[in-house]
Amino acid sequence: MSATRSPKVSERVAPKAADPQPQKKKHDDDDGPDFATLFRAWIESHRASLVDSLRRLGKQPIGSFFTCMVMAVALSLPMGLSLLLSNVERLGGSWQRAAQISLYLDLEAKPAEGEALRDQIKGMPGVAEAEYVGRDQALEEFQQQSGLGEALKELPENPLPGVVLVTPTEVDKPALEALRQKLSELPKVQQAQLDLVWVERLAAILKLGDRFVFGLTVLLVSALLLVIGNTIRLHIENRRTEIEVIKLVGGTDSYVRRPFLYMGALYGFGAGILSWGVLAFGLDWLNDAVVGLAGLYGSDFALAGVPVADGLSLLLGAVLLGYIGAWIAVARHLRELAPK
Repeated sequence: MSATRSPKVSERVAPKAADPQPQKKKHDDDDGPDFATLFRAWIESHRASLVDSLRRLGKQPIGSFFTCMVMAVALSLPMGLSLLLSNVERLGGSWQRAAQISLYLDLEAKPAEGEALRDQIKGMPGVAEAEYVGRDQALEEFQQQSGLGEALKELPENPLPGVVLVTPTEVDKPALEALRQKLSELPKVQQAQLDLVWVERLAAILKLGDRFVFGLTVLLVSALLLVIGNTIRLHIENRRTEIEVIKLVGGTDSYVRRPFLYMGALYGFGAGILSWGVLAFGLDWLNDAVVGLAGLYGSDFALAGVPVADGLSLLLGAVLLGYIGAWIAVARHLRELAPK
């Protein structure tokens, strides 16, 4: 009886023992798709979101243009003021020349001694340039600038001393004062005068301008975030039913958020391009008047255009502002988009 059952038992056990292959295949299926497949799917999802955002903006070209234009104007104001301040800094001249140290020599000092002193000062540390103005040249310049030429001719002798004009390498008040003290101890130097009032006034004006631009930038950036946030909110409301269906079938928050983030970035990109163009045109238009005014003062000063680095920074900042504004708007309304 046992002999008759053993073949049946062996037949019954054999198929189960000889089934390793299907188990291995099932284990392979549990591993899921590989990294390359997931990465391609991620790229395709982003591409589809970008194309969808471009298509939706293209359906409303006038509204999209005016939204970008409002953002561009808000971006152009602080950037334009910052560029004008940079030009004012350059117009103020060279800070070093504005902070010249005047060395008044003894009346008995001969021109050769003044020139030798000039050459000696040129080799000193902290000195960028030194120029000697003789007594006769100083009197001639004073006659031209003061309008007292005829009266000065009646003087028995020239009352003006020779002067060495020293231009420092940097404008730093303690360093300039130390340099002035050092120069005043040189032979044939009667007085060393340093006038920093003009430099300090210009620095105070520029500092005030920087603070004004910073405050204006903060206000306009806040306004930009409100503009882009309100625009994205309108897009969300128009697609509320579609979004609720997507979430109902298992769409994640990141999947829902992605098209709106691309839309905000596209708004920022368009605003950055328009802002760059507005600044370039505005500075070029203003430059004609500036060149004419500078020519009346015998200067060849002209406004510098928008540097490429500043333009790219403006473009990148506009894209980031659009992205951040869209993120804030979507995050605020994402909880309300859950299916009822």
